[in-house]
Amino acid sequence: MGGDHLPAAHPPPATGVVMRPGTGRRWPVSVAPMMDRTDRHFRAFMRRITRETLLYTEMITTGAILHGDRDHLLGFSPEERPLTLQLGGDDPTALAACASLAERFGYDEVNLNVGCPSDRVQRGRFGVCLMKEPSRVAAGIAAMRASASIPVTVKHRIGVDSLDRYEDLARFVATVAEAGAERFIVHARKAWLQGLSPKENRTVPPLRYQDVYRLKREFSHLRIEINGGVRVVDSVRSHLARVDGVMIGRAAYEDPYLFASFDRDFYGSPEPPPTRREVVAGMLTYAESWLERGLNLQRITRHLLPLMNGLPGARSWRRFLSERSHLPGAGPELLEVAMKSIPSTLLDQCPPASPPVVAG
Repeated sequence: MGGDHLPAAHPPPATGVVMRPGTGRRWPVSVAPMMDRTDRHFRAFMRRITRETLLYTEMITTGAILHGDRDHLLGFSPEERPLTLQLGGDDPTALAACASLAERFGYDEVNLNVGCPSDRVQRGRFGVCLMKEPSRVAAGIAAMRASASIPVTVKHRIGVDSLDRYEDLARFVATVAEAGAERFIVHARKAWLQGLSPKENRTVPPLRYQDVYRLKREFSHLRIEINGGVRVVDSVRSHLARVDGVMIGRAAYEDPYLFASFDRDFYGSPEPPPTRREVVAGMLTYAESWLERGLNLQRITRHLLPLMNGLPGARSWRRFLSERSHLPGAGPELLEVAMKSIPSTLLDQCPPASPPVVAG
């Protein structure tokens, strides 16, 4: 996270994106906020793969923003947009102040985390434990809405502990929607506050997609997005037939080139998808600019390790960058050397054409 803040004008709607009257921009696909993953360098990397997909920051607590280095925590480059700031917190006054800062810094949206089950989050009394207090979440959303004109959204689970019936989920959404939440991103697993680690909470509770589909049917006036277990393009298509958007987490980090066709397939872009060679070429220039500011190359290349996954030579690509990028004096030319482990014809391939899917 962090770095120089460069404000930017709001980008125009993407080609082919359907707009609903009075609701503004829609993003059918997004990359989930992930701690120690979705920092500004990962986001810059993803922008070489997809220009339209909505990106998120890591979760940042309201306390860190209000009492820390805001330029470092909130700064981003214009190319990272569209971009949502995800907040962790439960105090309406603090959330309102941070929402106002999000707008001032140029974020497209601000999102409240009501899904994280980590011990740290529980000690701070926010994250998924707030699903037990929908009225408190509603108060926070109302305060954020009053302090900023950008959309305010909520990311949450289908349930927590014993509050895991569909009726509990519907009651939470109805309460928070009345406060003005613009969109609900629903991780289709419940969470256990005790007994499971955060990692286990992402895999052990079963996925209940039908609950999210039902939520969209019964709250058709709301934007409902689904999150959890999405790893292939066909799954995105299937979900978009039932809900308004799909958020992808671990697959975005483990197989980032999955997103290469998304601008074409889900946003109707006429531009051809980038090849892996083109992605690396874009990161060469990016890395050079940051190295001039004193950044260690490994801070950037750690995000690029999975770019070649599935190709012959991918292991050599990862090993070469892992072993050399952290060394003093390591420069962006390492990326060019590492590419030699991958067959040239594969570096220049892009995803095959498929019928475009327009958000709607």
